Amino acid sequence: MLFSKPTYVERRAILKSRIKSGLILFFGNNDSPVNYPSNVYKFRQDSSFLYYFGLQREGLVGIIDVDADREYLIGNDIDIEDIVWFGSVDNVQALAEQTGISHTAPLSQLAVMIDQARAQGRRIHFLPPYRHNTMIQLMDLTGIHPSRQREAASLELIKAVVDQRAVKSAEEIAEIEKACAIGYEMHTTAMRMCRPGVTEQEIAGAISGIASSRGCIVSFPSILSMHGEIMHGYPSPRPLEAGRLMLCDAGAETNENYCSDNTRTTPISGTFDPRQRDIYSIVEACHDYAIELARPGVKWWDVHMGVATLMTERLKELGLMKGDTEEAVRAGAHALFFPHGLGHMMGMDVHDMEGLGQQYVGFDDEVRPSTQFGTNCLRCGRRLQEGWVMTDEPGIYFIPALIDDWKNKGINKDFIHFDKLEAYKDFGGIRIEDDILITADGCRYLGKDRIPYHIDEVEAFMAANKQ
Repeated sequence: MLFSKPTYVERRAILKSRIKSGLILFFGNNDSPVNYPSNVYKFRQDSSFLYYFGLQREGLVGIIDVDADREYLIGNDIDIEDIVWFGSVDNVQALAEQTGISHTAPLSQLAVMIDQARAQGRRIHFLPPYRHNTMIQLMDLTGIHPSRQREAASLELIKAVVDQRAVKSAEEIAEIEKACAIGYEMHTTAMRMCRPGVTEQEIAGAISGIASSRGCIVSFPSILSMHGEIMHGYPSPRPLEAGRLMLCDAGAETNENYCSDNTRTTPISGTFDPRQRDIYSIVEACHDYAIELARPGVKWWDVHMGVATLMTERLKELGLMKGDTEEAVRAGAHALFFPHGLGHMMGMDVHDMEGLGQQYVGFDDEVRPSTQFGTNCLRCGRRLQEGWVMTDEPGIYFIPALIDDWKNKGINKDFIHFDKLEAYKDFGGIRIEDDILITADGCRYLGKDRIPYHIDEVEAFMAANKQ
């Protein structure tokens, strides 16, 4: 267990105080086969189960009986055959004691407990499942078909978990900063390796190896490509080319499953050419402007729109956009260049709690999600709170197919100089991303060491690490 027993006892007590009645189910994860049953992916526990119970073993279910004020850990003890292959582990009773739970039962009793609660007309609270074996298990227990389980999930429980997990404790921040330290090593290694002739896959493999050797896993499949205009440009066997840019979006997840997420865009030749410098300086300014704006009580929506406004003004100065800035942003014209949101919450999930429903994680009654292209990818709009961890990740991309589509349809033609964009179709994309903690009076970077991102710092780092 990462944190002390009282931490998990207190977390469950807070949750019980917010859920007034019923039975709360938390499904831990099971092993997930790669291509046949005994060849499995590295085990990853469900984040909400981990948050409230702190236990890394597979095949467990946590139950909180709110009405009886009792908690149960459900699971089977391993048998001698498992011990032969995997070694001895604590039995379920010992695991329960570690997390401050008094009652245990084998998995065969789970259906009995659920049937009894249903017969009494009690509410069964569960979170939206995302693994198919859990969906089948839930169907067997409740009769709810997997196609209906997301809508049947407890909104009361979702909102309570989101509000609790969103505010990070000092202990959690310390774990995230460990992930940031691994991320620093990953990104500076990628920058050192960035030179003509080295393949995208070679660099991506090297940094994934750092995550594996220093932490648990990468926090998401590493994005590393000369085609930075592709939002999820995964590494290919192609060698890096002089004069182009390498975009690397990667992060680490610690052994205790807390994440980091950074992006850097590096000139493969070691220096930015004038056109790259112009665009990079805009993204750099937007990244730093978000740091200025972010503080408790400010809507993340407004931070995003503030960045979009600055970006539009600067693109107008380059002659790529035109017209009234406020009207252009209101129309979503900036999304041709910036088709995603400014950032997202981060914690045990790199997109923290996204599986619970983004409309509940990042939005509320005051701020609702948008349907407008680009803004519809903003994952959070709510007012920021002290203790939240956010990513700050503006970017500018030149996507040939999107440029042609908007030009042919006349979309936002009053705000965009389409004729001047023809010369940028080979540009790629630039993104800069850092992880920030919302503090009492503003925000601060997470991680002791800053991955170089200012133009002069990047070029100086590249010059000092020529191979």
